[in-house]
Parts: sequence; structure tokens; C-alpha cells
Amino acid sequence: MILGQRPDGRTLLTADWVLGHRDGSHRLLPKGQVVIEGGAVIFTGHNFDGEVARRIDYGTSLISPGLIDLDALSDLDTTILGIDHHPGWAKGRVWPRSYVDSGPYEMYSPEELCFQKRFAFGQLLLNGITTAAPIASLFYREWAETVAEFAAASDAAGEMGLRVYLSPAYRAGGMVLEAPGRMVPVFDEERGFKGLQDAIAFIEAHHGRHGDLVRGMLAPDRVETCTEQLLRATDIAARELGCKFRLHMAQGQMEVETVRALHGKTAPVWLNSLGLLSDRLIAPHATNATEQDLNLYAEHGVSIVHCPLVSARGGSTLKSFSSVRAKGINIAMGTDTTPPDMLMNLLVGLIACRINDGAPDRVTSAHLFDAATLGGAKALGRDDLGRLQAGARADIAVFALDDLHMAPSIDPITTLVTGGSGKVTRAVFVDGRLSMQDGQVAGINMGAARAQAQAQYDRLIAKYPERSWANPPVSEIFPPSYPVETSDA
Repeated sequence: MILGQRPDGRTLLTADWVLGHRDGSHRLLPKGQVVIEGGAVIFTGHNFDGEVARRIDYGTSLISPGLIDLDALSDLDTTILGIDHHPGWAKGRVWPRSYVDSGPYEMYSPEELCFQKRFAFGQLLLNGITTAAPIASLFYREWAETVAEFAAASDAAGEMGLRVYLSPAYRAGGMVLEAPGRMVPVFDEERGFKGLQDAIAFIEAHHGRHGDLVRGMLAPDRVETCTEQLLRATDIAARELGCKFRLHMAQGQMEVETVRALHGKTAPVWLNSLGLLSDRLIAPHATNATEQDLNLYAEHGVSIVHCPLVSARGGSTLKSFSSVRAKGINIAMGTDTTPPDMLMNLLVGLIACRINDGAPDRVTSAHLFDAATLGGAKALGRDDLGRLQAGARADIAVFALDDLHMAPSIDPITTLVTGGSGKVTRAVFVDGRLSMQDGQVAGINMGAARAQAQAQYDRLIAKYPERSWANPPVSEIFPPSYPVETSDA
């Protein structure tokens, strides 16, 4: 098979294990087979008796549904900078008043904005992710995302072979640092409505492009940066467009305090009072959700996007995966950071849940794997994604089970969740096209792109002093882990 192309005729894939689907759940098929034709799966099981144009045996591997990432980083990750550098307000994570007064600007060029999405899409494919809803930071933007960069992202998805749900993010406000530790919301609702109109126009122009790899999803920024009228207009637009909208809420203490100060209640309770909770809403992260918040999600069919790695790095967890699941809330998965290693996220999610539960028997590896496949598909309203069965789209990830760093095991799912990583991804098919194989990604040289990404990242970091309180040098904002000694020393 040729990288980047969908072959003519039927292709039969086989491996030691296939994760098929029947009667609403995944099924492990030893020495199973998957047959794809065009962009669809036409068979999963054993002993296919039809003619095929080619057979590919992946040996000691698992042929799996492609993973679905509904909070997929599409820029160069700046949250990494905050892992060991605190507090966030002092490290360029919030605009200081001096920066606002001098006039915020785009810290990346248009070319850099386009490049970083291509690079991020390549990383997603390397990690077995076949469907993504991109997310990016607005901290280093002039205000919101642009149609131009997302038009380029749409084309990149088509060229590289990645299924995406996207439109430019928009907001009506932002947090401004007025004094050390004192952050206040500042609003410009007119800019928020302009961003919404841009997003609607983008979806109308791009929905269904590249053989339906590109679909629209409205992406208002975090709940504390949105006004009531902007959210009402977003919900109306989502209904008219027939798409979902994603809104980050119940995800952090600053947000909880800000929304309470503005509206007198938590974000989910506020949205419920406005009649805006529904199955159209996809809501990362829920780590700060109250019992009342979660009950409202369950009542109205809201899907949560669980991003356990990035949450745990910041000291928070979903409390807990098993209890949220028991409420009947649909849980999808997101990575929201670099690397976009979904398998690593599943392990962190498993561990965090068991710590919160104080018991090991309320969650399994399969529950997390379901969230990364079936949960994401349900959130999107797609019964043709996240599973390998006749009629589903041919979105497939092949994971090696004989990696030298993994212990032998009799169960491929437990093996991958507890000891695997995205680095064991051998091949990825999206809509029947071979998008990644053996570390090579269609449409991009990831080795050269990695060097370009580093240079671009270095230029961004150099601009942090002007957007940090009191304008300290980079060496003070991000000091090294240990003292650095040069040869002169």
C-alpha cells in the first residue's frame, strides 16, 4: 500500500488480535480479520470467503478502531511550560494589564499558525488518533482564532488523512491580571459575536470537504470568557448547522470562582438555567464539577471529555471516572497536551480513578478504551466511528504488541493501557487511506517538522517577558530544573 492513498479493491487486514464490534460492544477476535473497501469496513471476523485485492498481516499486533480525541492539541503546547513554574499568573499564563494596554498582538505569523496545526495533526496520527477536535491556547493570540488558519487546517487534514471536527475558537472576554494574583474578566461582546459569525461561515464553507473528513464543531472558549447572549447564539447556531459545540467548564478553581462572581452559581447550573444543556454540548473536563453539576450533565445528555494526563499534571482529577460513568454520563477522551499519547492518558485515567475510588475493581482498562473509541463516537453523534464492524468507516489503528518495552500478556487491551504508549502505533488508516505507517506520516516530513517546531517554540518563549507581570527575563520566568554550568564555569 502507498502512504497517503486509498487502494483500489478490497484489502484484508489480519493480526494476532482484532478488536471487532457486535451487539453494541467491542469483541476480541484472536487471529481476526478486517476487510475494507473504499472508505468503509465491510467485514470483521474470521474466514472471510470473498475475493480481495491484497492481504496485509500485521503479526503480533492489535488491529483496533482508530482513537477519538475530542480535545486534541493543535498548537505547540504552552501548558508544558507551567509544569514546574508557578504561580501561573506570574508565568505569562494570564495577560497583565500592561500587555493589554499596549495592545495584544498575534505572537505567531500566519505561516507559523498554519504550520503548527500540520505538525500537531502529524503527532495525532503517530499516536493512533484518527478523529480529532482541535484545541489551542488563546493566550498568545491577539484575541481569537482566524478563518485563514482553519482553512489551512482543513486542507492539512485532507492532505494528511485525519478526520477533524473544527472551526475557529472565539470568545467575548478574557482574564486580565490587575495585580499579583488578582485576575478579573474583561469583556468585549462585539468581538465574540464577530468570532461566532466567522465560525459559522467557516463551517458552511468547509463542512463535508475532503470526502467528509472535515466537519464543523463550534468552539466557544472557556465558559468564563463567554457571555449569556454569546452562548445562546452559539446554541441556536449549533441547532441550525446540525453540529455540536464544545465548551470548557467545571475545569478549574479560577473558573469556578469567576463564574460564581459573575452569575452566582457554577457554570453547569448557570447553563441549565439558560436552557443550554443538551446532547449538543461537549464539555471538557469536569474535574471541578459538583454532584449537582454531574447530575445535570446526566439529565441533559451532555458528554464529558476526560483529559486525565493534563488534569493530573495540574493536581486535579475527575472524581471519579467510575462514578461519572455510573451516572450514565457519556465519557469521551481528550489529550489536550503534548505528546498526544492517548494510551498514556488511558493509563493515567485508570490510575486516577482507582486512587479516587480507593479500590481497584470499579474501573477496567476496557472502560477507558471504550471512552477513547465508543464514547467519542457517541459524543459526535456518529455510530459509524469508534468501532470495527460492517458499515463503519475504515478508521483503524494498528498497535504492536511485541514491543521490547512491554511485558508479555494474554490480553491486548490491558497490555496496551497499562504498558503501551503511542510509540507502539504501527499503522493508521483513515477512511480507508493509509495515513501513517512505521513513523511516516502522509503529507509531512515529521523529522524536518520537529526541528521547525522547536525553532518556532523558541521564538515564542522569547516573547514571554512582555506578557508576564513586571516583565522579568525568560531565565526568571522559566528557570532550569537544575543549575546550568557552561564550559566557561
